[in-house]
Amino acid sequence: MVRSYAPEPVDPVVVDRMLANAVHAPSAGFSQGWAFLVLDQPEDVGRFWSATSPDEDAEPDAWLSGMRTAPVVIVPLSSKAAYLDRYAEPDKGWPDRDEERWPVPYWHIDTGMASLLILQTAVDEGLGACFFGIPPDRTAAFRGEFGVPDRFTPIGAITVGHRTGDPGLRGSAGRGRRPAEEVVHRGSW
Repeated sequence: MVRSYAPEPVDPVVVDRMLANAVHAPSAGFSQGWAFLVLDQPEDVGRFWSATSPDEDAEPDAWLSGMRTAPVVIVPLSSKAAYLDRYAEPDKGWPDRDEERWPVPYWHIDTGMASLLILQTAVDEGLGACFFGIPPDRTAAFRGEFGVPDRFTPIGAITVGHRTGDPGLRGSAGRGRRPAEEVVHRGSW
């Protein structure tokens, strides 16, 4: 996860490749209940940060200052309605759109998988990227600024750009990864 970017723009062909890969992510029932808001013009990226920053008048911290240097922001959005509608179709056999049948919110999970494909494509292209959340108290401002329909929920945002130097291990990344033997269980817990 890269948190500071060089000022050079990202090739639009690369952005299109990231999105083409994202729409090939798996989705329950082939519901494909995702959408992606692409902000790749400086004024649109600025509008994003104005809408989603907790306090526009406060001096941004180091994280926000670095993130604001990204020339591209992609906002993945999920649609619960697309899944509920799809599974109420005759081939799925559910008689209604009851959300209680879902063991977990696949609309968010599938959109997260699509987001991961964006991140992986950015790495394959030699770019940096970072997935992060939009503060809940700023979601309404984000929706209003960009005209996002109620049917879609932003699950986060992804900054994309050219890396600046060697970011090293800072912040949470300095914790290191848990070893596989702590998290992988074979046959039983």
